Amino acid sequence: MGIGGIGMSALARYFHTQDYIVSGYDKTPSPLTYKLNDEGIIVSFEDDVVNLPSVYIDQKDKVLVVYTPAIPTDNILFNYFKNEGYTLAKRAEILGLVTKQTINLSVAGTHGKTTTSSIVAAILQHSNVQFTAFLGGISANLKSNYYYQEGNGKRHISVTEADEFDRSFLHLNPDFAIVTSTDADHLDIYGNKEELEASYTQFSNLVKESKNRFYAKGNAHHIEGVSYSAHDCTADYYAVTLKKSGAGTHFNIHNNLGEPFLKNLYLNIPGSHNLENAVGAALMTLKSGVSFESVKDGLANFKGIKRRFEYVFTGENVIYIDDYAHHPSELNAIISSVKRLYPDKKISVIFQPHLFSRTQHFMVDFAKELEQVDELFILPIYAARELPLEGVTSEALLELISSENARCIRKEDALNIVKNCKIEILLTLGAGDIDRLVQPLKEYFYGQV
Repeated sequence: MGIGGIGMSALARYFHTQDYIVSGYDKTPSPLTYKLNDEGIIVSFEDDVVNLPSVYIDQKDKVLVVYTPAIPTDNILFNYFKNEGYTLAKRAEILGLVTKQTINLSVAGTHGKTTTSSIVAAILQHSNVQFTAFLGGISANLKSNYYYQEGNGKRHISVTEADEFDRSFLHLNPDFAIVTSTDADHLDIYGNKEELEASYTQFSNLVKESKNRFYAKGNAHHIEGVSYSAHDCTADYYAVTLKKSGAGTHFNIHNNLGEPFLKNLYLNIPGSHNLENAVGAALMTLKSGVSFESVKDGLANFKGIKRRFEYVFTGENVIYIDDYAHHPSELNAIISSVKRLYPDKKISVIFQPHLFSRTQHFMVDFAKELEQVDELFILPIYAARELPLEGVTSEALLELISSENARCIRKEDALNIVKNCKIEILLTLGAGDIDRLVQPLKEYFYGQV
């Protein structure tokens, strides 16, 4: 239930590879659901019991219904399974069960967790370790959000991205954990920042030994463990940049613990926030027993994640980058990085706010970050699981932005608007269905070459 979600689809792929009969429901088709169909996983988009395969009705005692907490309570299929006595479980519960017998490396955080967990997986891919990865994004290295690698020896490592929504990550069984950020988010669930931070503390405490808990100093709070940073030399471990080469960074990892420095590392993606993610990933994998050479190779060969600072088109006069950024901190990270990389270029942004509740809670912060760009187009708010809130609109957000080059547009008009603009750097930002614009924009830019 909700099989088109990035985390749910990873779990579906896992069970499919284990030879279970797997199918699912989602609200709308997407490139991900099409790919699941191609892989042999049947996906239905009709909220109707009539579409259920007969095997699920005839042998319901053998059926496990896995659902995302984002499924609305009035969903017909969900209520059918519930009323008919099927075994139901949240995604995180099942993820905790399937990884319980492994050495679990788990990454949590309001932002940065997908990149960090994908870097961890890329490092393991350059080792001889047996591992399974359940990611919240499509890794360019693994070409999937689910990956399994055979290895030497008896150790089996699992990599999980720990989702804070609905406190789901408390169902996991981590042996090592990273918390990348505890910025306020999902306040419709938690009510306030303090409750959110308390939940992250609970999650980190699932790891028995504090030496196996890692947190980004200055971004993650109230975590008892080992701190790391991309720039703060008072952290237990911190990066020292040697030079920037192309889109990557050469660096060392120094420490205040009297340990030898980790020298001559290279991260193959830009951004100080990604450098911080790399430091956390390097530390956790090293402490879990992965070799330093594997860490070096994994970082140097990391190709990024789909929709995380993804270079969709790079031409002589135009660069197009797509990113999942949907929180003010994430907007700040990508916009400031792009400005540093291309200081003399005009930056145009198409932004799709995600959730009415998030837009309401952070409207002033969104406006502050979006004012940094030269040209801004705001799409209507992507509702996802929510109903509209009075007064919470893209137009209300626009009113807070003091820029003459900002306006609200319809998604269906975006391509034509771009065609009639002088684009130097284009960013598409958001976590809703703004990704449907990526292919048409890509085709347009390639058609101009």
